[in-house]
Amino acid sequence: MFVHHAVAQYAVAVVMATRKPHQYGLHNLDGVLEYGVSARGSLGLIAAGRSLALMRGRDYVLPADLVDLAGDTLAHRLVLTFDAAADGVDPRTVIDAVLAAVPQPRVAPAEEEVVVR
Repeated sequence: MFVHHAVAQYAVAVVMATRKPHQYGLHNLDGVLEYGVSARGSLGLIAAGRSLALMRGRDYVLPADLVDLAGDTLAHRLVLTFDAAADGVDPRTVIDAVLAAVPQPRVAPAEEEVVVR
């Protein structure tokens, strides 16, 4: 299963954005995250992306595969602050904010035309 280096770097950037949100312009996460996703989270995201790509009939991983799985793969790895947990902040909304802030790489000239099954 092929993982383009840009896709792997994207997974790392998504994880790093949970650890250093200010570097990605995520100032709204102040007071929400006690700890971000560990480095193992990027490995889990890539492994899950490989599985999803295989189920979709491809032998390569697209950034969209990682986006589709990020909530399920990373949300439980976040440690919210006590105040955020008390306020009922959903870790998936944090992951959604991170995905919106980290631009997806383009790994194919016509990637938006790829059929996802």
